[in-house]
Amino acid sequence: MSFSKASSFYRLLVGVIILIGIIIIPPKVFFDYDFESFFPQDDAELTSYNAFRERFENDNDYLLIAIGAKDVFDGKFLDDFQSLQAQLSTLELVDRVGSILDMEEVVIGPFGINRKKLLRWEDADQLAASKDQILSSERWRENLISQKGDFLLMIVHNKQQITKEDGDKLYAEIKGQLETFGFSKTYTAGKIKAQGEFVNLLQEEFAFFLAISFGLIILILFLIFRSWWTVLIAILVIAIGIVWALAFSLYFGKALDVMSVMQPTILSIIGLAALVHYFNHYLNYLRHGYAKEAAIQKSFSEISIAVFLTCTTTALGFISLYLTSVPSLKFFGLFTGIGVMLVFSAVILLTPSLLYLIPAMKVKDQGSNAEFWRTKMRTGFSWVIQSQRMILTCFLILSILSFWGLSELRVNGYILDNLPRDHELIQEFNFFDREFGGSKPLEFQLESGSNAKTLLDKEVLEELKKLEDFVQENFETAVMISPLTVVKGLNQAMNAGNERAYAVPSLGQLQRMDPYMDRALDDFPTRVLSENRKIGRISTRMEDIGSFQSAELRQKLHDFISEEIDTNLFTIQLTGTSHLIDISHESVSRQMLKGLSIAFLIVAIVAGFLFRSWRISMIVLLPNIIPLLWMCGVMWLLGVELKLTTAILFTVAFGIAVDDSIHFMTKLRLELGKGRQWLYALKRTFIDTGKAIILTTIILSSGFAVLMFSQFGVTFYSGLLISLALLFALFADLLLLPVLLIRLGKIWEKKKNQSSKMIS
Repeated sequence: MSFSKASSFYRLLVGVIILIGIIIIPPKVFFDYDFESFFPQDDAELTSYNAFRERFENDNDYLLIAIGAKDVFDGKFLDDFQSLQAQLSTLELVDRVGSILDMEEVVIGPFGINRKKLLRWEDADQLAASKDQILSSERWRENLISQKGDFLLMIVHNKQQITKEDGDKLYAEIKGQLETFGFSKTYTAGKIKAQGEFVNLLQEEFAFFLAISFGLIILILFLIFRSWWTVLIAILVIAIGIVWALAFSLYFGKALDVMSVMQPTILSIIGLAALVHYFNHYLNYLRHGYAKEAAIQKSFSEISIAVFLTCTTTALGFISLYLTSVPSLKFFGLFTGIGVMLVFSAVILLTPSLLYLIPAMKVKDQGSNAEFWRTKMRTGFSWVIQSQRMILTCFLILSILSFWGLSELRVNGYILDNLPRDHELIQEFNFFDREFGGSKPLEFQLESGSNAKTLLDKEVLEELKKLEDFVQENFETAVMISPLTVVKGLNQAMNAGNERAYAVPSLGQLQRMDPYMDRALDDFPTRVLSENRKIGRISTRMEDIGSFQSAELRQKLHDFISEEIDTNLFTIQLTGTSHLIDISHESVSRQMLKGLSIAFLIVAIVAGFLFRSWRISMIVLLPNIIPLLWMCGVMWLLGVELKLTTAILFTVAFGIAVDDSIHFMTKLRLELGKGRQWLYALKRTFIDTGKAIILTTIILSSGFAVLMFSQFGVTFYSGLLISLALLFALFADLLLLPVLLIRLGKIWEKKKNQSSKMIS
């Protein structure tokens, strides 16, 4: 590629036209957080759940509202609570609203059906009787009234699969109604609230990291080059590259989400590392007396292939995430990878022409500084030569310890994983876990077996009772809603409302219920049975205990079903959004290995292409695999758990860290191409590239460390772990890689001698 003055200005014109096009037809900027985008799309569990919610309903389309008072059985409080419920029921996006005020005692007698409210406060005697009945019944405590009896629960079921915009609108309306009544204590938790809170944080963090990224660029460039021109050009070029990258994703309908928060920092730091290489070469040529135009042409012509290769491997490292089955990771990887190449394109298209437009940079006499680096790198290479056995031993010991740490890492994730545990939203969800049996939906699908006509057969109901008792005791759930709930309620109604009759009926009683069953199912607020009565659901809530404990409970449930439940009567399948999130985290090893395998293959191909040697491909891989292993050791030491959002960091870190190895090997290839002996070529490579590798590592690691200021868990750990991985890669590239190459040199020289003999 030519970097003459004329061709550079043509490229500048192309870049300006692209930017003008974006300004004239701007993409729609929108933020979103949809936790369903973390579901693995190739999983049979998702297909099953989609069929489940088509038949019944989406299991997380509700908002929990807890309203407290000194005395929740006070008549004035109950009047206000009832008024609020009535007003919320009229909202356009609300499907239904339920609370203890809706609960009825139904008595079926000789003269028909008699209904009366469970909670009555027309007079003091009725209120006192209702209070005693409710507080003494495990059916209502920790269900629609808190454990301590100081909060009432209202469940607002919104329209199914509500959009983010409608969810924001509805939550604002509900919040407004709550403020109107002025209750002293209120807590809310649910999808429409969580998504809104996440997006607000996303917007704040996106702006924050965009600003801090450019602040970092200014600081680093000025410290390295002491020139405001370099700062100005870098900010302009990187800003345009980021605009291109974000516009590209937005044009394709990719919302800015929890993963996108990292993109400005990632793209700006990668762009900055490329510019530092170019500026450093440009200044070196000026220092050696080249004219400005010649210095620009030579600096960009000589290293553009190396910079292109490093950006390509980084981009492909991100793009390899597209091969995972989780949409959020797929599109983060795809659009970040494309963004890296767009930033590289901005650097190539804009930087040479901008350098032509400004005066030649003033080059200070840096002879002493250059000599300092040469001396230190020469000393460093001598130390590596003398300490080969110690280096190999240290790397081996640390790698073995890290491998042990990897074996001890636990896969665990939570629904609100990305928020700090002391965040207000987390605290509110914890309140419902503590007082109302949980905030996390828990769903089971039931299907009648070969030995049952329907799920309402007596034998099936007996087995369901065993199952529900097991689930409630082991999962520590709230009260369950199921076909058995309808049957037990109907049995109580046919026994004069006796609380003890809320149980599995006898066969004769069950037969006497038959004329009332259809109406009981229709009147039940939640659909729990299909029309043919062969498919049903158990619906409840539990505490968000994390995917690790959930997996243990699932295994315990599986063992119980195998040993205690007659599966010829019915089958049971755990389903729902919470279950899908849990298994998404548990698929982390598969997703991580898939992404890393592709990344390893890409690097091996690039190294093989450069050197035409599979041995060198393996040697390039090893110093970049070890930092990932050490990263696992650090995660174990810090107690960081594996989950989808931390698993991707291995692929990202590898894609970025391998750049220095490629720079090192590219320089070695050039030195060998000049006919130099292997060891001397290795020494020249170590001395000449050492400074650049150290500087770029400092730039990249400090850039990623900025992400540690984030409130989002995924962003914080991305900053911490990728920064450490890059530092580990620096040690591997300057210590382990030369030692491995020294040993490979013997094979290289042997082959070279054999080739010479054959020619002679």
